[in-house]
Amino acid sequence: MNILLLGSGGREHALAWKMAASPLTDRLICAPGNAGMAREAECVALDLADHAALIAFCRANRIDLVVVGPEAPLCAGIVDDLEAAGIKAFGPTRAAARLEGSKGFTKDLCRANAIPTAAYKRFRSPDPTKAYVHKHGAPIVIKADGLAAGKGVVVAQDIAEAETAIDMMFGGSLGEAGAEVVVEEFLQGEEASFFALCDGETAIPLSTAQDHKRAFDGDVGPNTGGMGAYSPAPNIDPATSARVMAEIIEPTLRAMKTMGAPYKGVLYAGLMITTDGPKLIEYNVRFGDPECQVLMLRLMSDLVPALLASRDGMLKSFDLRWYPETALTVVMAAKGYPGNYARGSVIDGLDEAAAIDAVEIFHAGTKAEGSRILANGGRVLNVCALGGTVREAQARAYEAVARIRWPDGFCRHDIGWRAVTREK
Repeated sequence: MNILLLGSGGREHALAWKMAASPLTDRLICAPGNAGMAREAECVALDLADHAALIAFCRANRIDLVVVGPEAPLCAGIVDDLEAAGIKAFGPTRAAARLEGSKGFTKDLCRANAIPTAAYKRFRSPDPTKAYVHKHGAPIVIKADGLAAGKGVVVAQDIAEAETAIDMMFGGSLGEAGAEVVVEEFLQGEEASFFALCDGETAIPLSTAQDHKRAFDGDVGPNTGGMGAYSPAPNIDPATSARVMAEIIEPTLRAMKTMGAPYKGVLYAGLMITTDGPKLIEYNVRFGDPECQVLMLRLMSDLVPALLASRDGMLKSFDLRWYPETALTVVMAAKGYPGNYARGSVIDGLDEAAAIDAVEIFHAGTKAEGSRILANGGRVLNVCALGGTVREAQARAYEAVARIRWPDGFCRHDIGWRAVTREK
């Protein structure tokens, strides 16, 4: 098969690494890719927003399957346009991608289908939003309705922080994403990420992970796209997993099918595990980043047949196998991230770090300049490791981090701390 993978982050490098190992893959092309993905596949400079150019490229290169990594092209309808052109694509349609593209849409779907989630209300102007916040108090969660590149959610600890978030979102800094705001009840518990593969009617659980959103050790600092993750999540046991499938994932699939927008692709449920059981925080319509990196390390089965079965509606009799080990990834980011950061600094020691047993390094914001690897983004590297325990995977990952020479980068030094505490 000739496969085209869209995206350029650590998630896409992990997918490319896994798909390149499939005996079904004859040719793998990544667009636009990064310096690490260039070792697994051909990289081409395509504009993901130019659907006509993508379709023309697929036809010229006899692409059999397009795998879409990021959420923005999915919400823009790239799968619809590819399929209309007769090109197989993995991922949800524009209508189904509203599960991530509109927080309000998803909250309304949850309410209509008795899916456990936080209480909420939708608003289109600041004054009523602030009045609602004053009535309900803090902590409280303020969310921009649309896609906001990870900047659209504020967990406000007091009224002043909530009002600042409301002014920011309605003030236009998030563009159309902030035209509507959802205010949610603050849920108490421990977060986890749950992934399911869906074919429009059937869903099969993939695995679980825990992300680390805050920039610095001890879960302090600004929210980021994710500074590290590990899988599996120890706070989701088999009984909880069964509840997530029965109470959250499966009702969502039934509701989407009923409204004429059957969901195909990866459904990523951000959960809060509360004393009352799992509750949905939000949906993403693609693999998480950096959660995808640890999932791909643990996936024993061939990924390509699973993607095809999802697209073709054949998951009913499908099964996936997983390695029992724990996988852990540490994100190395450019100093200043998630704020302003510089590009172009040189990264050394990557081969030495990757030589450690059970370590894989997935690139995110990198580019090659001759034989040198340069930083070219905020989150730049994902240093991943497998281990028999979280502590063992953590030790390997940080041993690899110590071999990477990049003075302009930083990372957290406590990824996996909750699970390590449990192991003690």
